[in-house]
Amino acid sequence: VSEINTGFVGQEMCKRDSKIAESKIAQKIPYVLKAEESKTYAWCACGRSENQPFCEGSHAVTDLRPVIVNIEEEKNVAWCGCKQSQNKPYCDGTHSKL
Repeated sequence: VSEINTGFVGQEMCKRDSKIAESKIAQKIPYVLKAEESKTYAWCACGRSENQPFCEGSHAVTDLRPVIVNIEEEKNVAWCGCKQSQNKPYCDGTHSKL
């Protein structure tokens, strides 16, 4: 975590971190979409993308990076929407416990 500003607010020292380390929950259900054969996808890990479940660069304010997935054959994929899955980028049902 890098520091961008250290100063005083009243009598207390104020320190702000430049990067966010935790994912934001985009939605509490998976994104079930048809993935195309021989295509590479960048799954949003930070939850901030306006193009969910895929990355569009919003992670720049975080320490998180997208998960790159190569799909070999056309199939339906349940992409994790809550960003808490233990099987990222795929849904593992964790959203049902949030």
